[in-house]
Amino acid sequence: MSTPRFLSLPPGVRSRQIETAAGAFAVLEALPVSGIPERWPALLVPGLTGSKEDFLAVLQTLAQSGRRVVAIDMRGQFETSGPDDPLAYTCAALGNDVDLLAQAIGEGGPVHLVGHSFGGLVTREAVIDGRTKFASYTLMSSGPSAIVGTRERAGRTMLTELPELGVEHLWHARMEPDALAAGVEDEIIAFLRKRLFSNSPTAMTAMAREVLSAPDRCDELTEVGIPILVLYGEHDDGWPPREQAEMARRLNAECVVVPGAAHSPAVEAPETTAAALTRFWNAAEARLPIRILPA
Repeated sequence: MSTPRFLSLPPGVRSRQIETAAGAFAVLEALPVSGIPERWPALLVPGLTGSKEDFLAVLQTLAQSGRRVVAIDMRGQFETSGPDDPLAYTCAALGNDVDLLAQAIGEGGPVHLVGHSFGGLVTREAVIDGRTKFASYTLMSSGPSAIVGTRERAGRTMLTELPELGVEHLWHARMEPDALAAGVEDEIIAFLRKRLFSNSPTAMTAMAREVLSAPDRCDELTEVGIPILVLYGEHDDGWPPREQAEMARRLNAECVVVPGAAHSPAVEAPETTAAALTRFWNAAEARLPIRILPA
C-alpha cells in the first residue's frame, strides 16, 4: 500500500474529473505554474491498493518541465466509481479505460504512459493493443507476470479474507497496524482508511486475482517499438529487483534503480523519480518534433 507523505495540493495541481466514453474518472491534474504546456502530456496509473495521490509528490516537478501530467484513480478505486461486475476489473478492461483516458488527455497526440505496480500490468494492455499512440512507456515497480514473494502472499490473503470478512477486517487486522507501526501521521492514516473504504470490494477482489495470475507479455511488448523505461527502488519488496532488471533486458529498455526507495519510488524518492522520468520523456520527444499545445 503506497502511503503519501502529504495531502495538500502543490501549486499548479488540481483535483478534477475527466469524462470518457466509459464514464468519468477522478484525477489529479498538474500544469506548469508559469507558461503553457509545450511538451507531450503524461498519464500516471497507480497500483491495486493505491490511488492518484500516490503520485502527489512528483506531479508539480513533472509539470514544471513543460507538460500536463494526469494521475488517475482506476475504475473502482477511491473517487472513481465502478460497477459490481468482476469483468470490469480485468487487466484488459482496465487497459481499455487507459486507452480512452490517454486519447482524451492527448487530444490526438502522443502521451507518455506510466504504470505503477499492478498499474503496470494494466497499462501494458493499452500499449500492446496499439489503439493509442504512446510517446513512451514506463513500468514503475512492476513485473513481467504475476507478483511473487511477500506481496503474493498478501494478495492471496486478501482473496481469502475480503469476500468473507470484508474491508473492515482488512483495515483493522492488517493495514491500520502496519501504518501505526511505521509511524504514519494521523491525518495520513485517516486518508488511507477513507481510501480503502471507498474502494469497490468487487474491484479489489478482481484486481487481486489479476495480479496473482498475470501472464508474461514481454515478447509482445518488444514488438510495439516505443521507448520503454523500467524504474524501481533498490529495496523493492514487490517484484524482486533482479526480476525487474531481467525484464528490462528482455524489453531492451532503459533501467533506473532508485537508491533508498522500495516499492513506491514516487513517494519514497520523489525528486530522483521525477528527474528520471523527465529525462526519459525529453529524450523520447527529441526523436520527433515537439507539438505545441494550445493554451
